[in-house]
Amino acid sequence: MYPSWTLPDPDTQPDFYSDTPVKRLIAWLVDTVLIALICVLILPFTAFTGLFFFPFLMLVVGFFYRWFTIASRSSTWGMRLMAVEFRRGDGQLFDAGTAFLHTLGLTVSFALPVLQLISVAMMLFSPRRQGLTDHMLGTVAVNRRAVS
Repeated sequence: MYPSWTLPDPDTQPDFYSDTPVKRLIAWLVDTVLIALICVLILPFTAFTGLFFFPFLMLVVGFFYRWFTIASRSSTWGMRLMAVEFRRGDGQLFDAGTAFLHTLGLTVSFALPVLQLISVAMMLFSPRRQGLTDHMLGTVAVNRRAVS
């Protein structure tokens, strides 16, 4: 579907990284609403006992939602709406293993707020707009190229 390419250089091709932190935030909000809706749909199947552990349900559903959507097209539905996708260090789309590690890193970052603050600061000030998990995995979020 996509030709093989390497990561764009932020100095010579800044458009690939332009506004990605804001787009990722909006995508995260969209995804959170979708995850909450999925959890509400699941509640009747738990005989509404899911209300007692709703945050845990959100965590589990959110993890699988992110893992599966990122593994399928290298972006969540919110990211697709915002025209952003993840790329590995070699420029390829995420595979299931990379999607799992990235989702795990995001989950750990949300569990430890100091890590999330570091990640946000890195997204705002690093040349490739990489968060902490992106930096550790050598991945980036880029504006999706137009496909003709």
